[in-house]
Amino acid sequence: MRILFMGTPDIAAECLKALYAAGHDICAVYTRRDKPVGRKQVLTAPPVKEVALAHGTPVFQPRTLRDGSEDENIRALAPELIVVVAYGCILPKSVLEAPKYGCINLHVSLLPKYRGSAPVQWAVLNGDAETGVSIMQMDEGLDTGDVLCCEKIAIDPEETSGQLFDRVTAVGARVLCEVVPAIAAGTLKPQPQDHENACLAPMLNKEMAEFRLTESAAHIHNWVRGMNPWPGAWFVTSGGKKLKVMECRAVEAHGEAPGTVLATKPLTVACGEGAVQLLNVVPEGKKPMDGTAFAAGQRLKTGDIL
Repeated sequence: MRILFMGTPDIAAECLKALYAAGHDICAVYTRRDKPVGRKQVLTAPPVKEVALAHGTPVFQPRTLRDGSEDENIRALAPELIVVVAYGCILPKSVLEAPKYGCINLHVSLLPKYRGSAPVQWAVLNGDAETGVSIMQMDEGLDTGDVLCCEKIAIDPEETSGQLFDRVTAVGARVLCEVVPAIAAGTLKPQPQDHENACLAPMLNKEMAEFRLTESAAHIHNWVRGMNPWPGAWFVTSGGKKLKVMECRAVEAHGEAPGTVLATKPLTVACGEGAVQLLNVVPEGKKPMDGTAFAAGQRLKTGDIL
């Protein structure tokens, strides 16, 4: 299959590698522009660009596709199929209709659930038992196209978004490579989504990572997992300091006011319902440490209010 690939981050890079390995003709790659990264703001290429250049594939990095400026170039490339994985740009109708087989998109949820930019994180934040990958035929809506194929993936109750994302990426790359020849063979039956049951998975930010100890231990546990590795869930201590929590465990507890220290080895704190063991924390302005070391440094004892 002659494929034009569009994508930007690590998951897209892994899918692109899989398509190369499967022997497809990648005629060109579209990705977002290089961005300053880190404290020194070093201009860095997207992962997809690095993979494409390593294979000698032409790379294009337009600011947008919506103005029609790339239509002629895309038609000249003559792809049979456009494959989109976390590209980050909206595709206009002119692009969607350019290839013989149209455009397909790998989305890391079981559509119509979690349309949008952070489906893996929201599945964990909401404590879901499973997620999955969907390959859809793209239309002009946001993740609204007919589904060509999907595969379910169980979520471990202790798994973080980062850990789950690694597994979802591997499954997604495999399923994508299975779908492409099936498209050429005409053996897939597109299934319309149930739009009434759709829900969105908006991008995360540092403000929404906050939680309160008055919430249930189950909610806090899911929030900590879902916000790991970024932006990291946090709460404000009774002393007014921000404490980021990178790992915790929900445990049984009854009768104590939220924030009460129930134990220090490991650091266990009462919540609105149940309690959480704070296993790995990042105090404001400091490096990560285990909860027990944090409790020792703060001279916390049972009965104190964190």
